[in-house]
Amino acid sequence: MSVIWQLFFGFFRVGCFAFGGAYGAIPLIRDVVLSHGWLDDETLTYFIAVSESTPGPIMVNLATYIGSTQAGFWGAVAATVAVTLPAFVLIIIIIAMMRNAVENQYVKAMLDGVKPCIAGIILATGGYMTVKGCAAAKPFSPDIQGMTIAAVLAGILLVRGKRKKKISPILLILLSACLGICIYGM
Repeated sequence: MSVIWQLFFGFFRVGCFAFGGAYGAIPLIRDVVLSHGWLDDETLTYFIAVSESTPGPIMVNLATYIGSTQAGFWGAVAATVAVTLPAFVLIIIIIAMMRNAVENQYVKAMLDGVKPCIAGIILATGGYMTVKGCAAAKPFSPDIQGMTIAAVLAGILLVRGKRKKKISPILLILLSACLGICIYGM
């Protein structure tokens, strides 16, 4: 099977089973990417960071970047179409058949039951990425620079949270970039 078809079917599977947005899909994407050997875990983590900091949906950006690295333009097209196709088809079906589905008590109950699961998946992914970002290449070796950046960002979030003021994600991304440049150098 060609790489383009592998990209299509791999990301189609992600699109079919990703529920709760891009952060909930990251473990699925990680599984597909690592099982095909398209990227190693560290490179995938960098791709996730770039996907978060560029405009557009993270899951679509990530699929596009990975597809592009594996099979150029057509790989990017295949992965992007595949990851968005299930949601597109599902939305069309839902709109056509179930205009009042949101008012259905069973649909409400299902969505209420899925919310904590998605929150747990997002929290676990964030924790995993934080731990990976604070560890050096050697096993059990802390990356002091990465830990410093994580501590500064966590401190800012805690201080802002106690004051009940939200911090802009754009500001956090810019601050993270500046801290990375200052701490790691160019």
